[in-house]
Amino acid sequence: MAAADDIALIQKQEETLVFPAFDEAVAFEIGAAIRERALAEAMPIIVDIRLWDRPLFYAALPGSNASNPDWARRKINVVKRFLRSTYRMVLEQQRPDRSFKIGEGLDIADYVLAGGGFPVTVKGAGVIGVIAVSGLPEREDHGVVVDALCDHLGVDKRGLALPPEAE
Repeated sequence: MAAADDIALIQKQEETLVFPAFDEAVAFEIGAAIRERALAEAMPIIVDIRLWDRPLFYAALPGSNASNPDWARRKINVVKRFLRSTYRMVLEQQRPDRSFKIGEGLDIADYVLAGGGFPVTVKGAGVIGVIAVSGLPEREDHGVVVDALCDHLGVDKRGLALPPEAE
């Protein structure tokens, strides 16, 4: 699948995976579901769910490391700035060094092009926060979040899942 096809599918994910409401209880349900899956599948990830003004859920799983929270923080900053998923930004920007173009004025210490950050969008309110996963290859980080949102919102994953990356 070409990058353009992946971008179009991610845009569809972002348009479809919209909450009627989002609060601490919803964040906990989604975070706990991601955590349970990660434990069952031995995923070495961290999960960070937050609104713009405060964190709502955080978990570090066995095998995750000290750099994962920083990667998540920088992904969160990208979602906050651009209001779209970080994997979409990776595909749109096509920057192998993981940094934004110099003209963007975004310091690599605070912003990174890496998949795994997904906007929390509420109908009638827009993007109010982010779910970030870090620890797997970026396409998989993204997929973990999308799967959890599909499950929570009752959306068929098959129509929204990115295909395996071509080798």
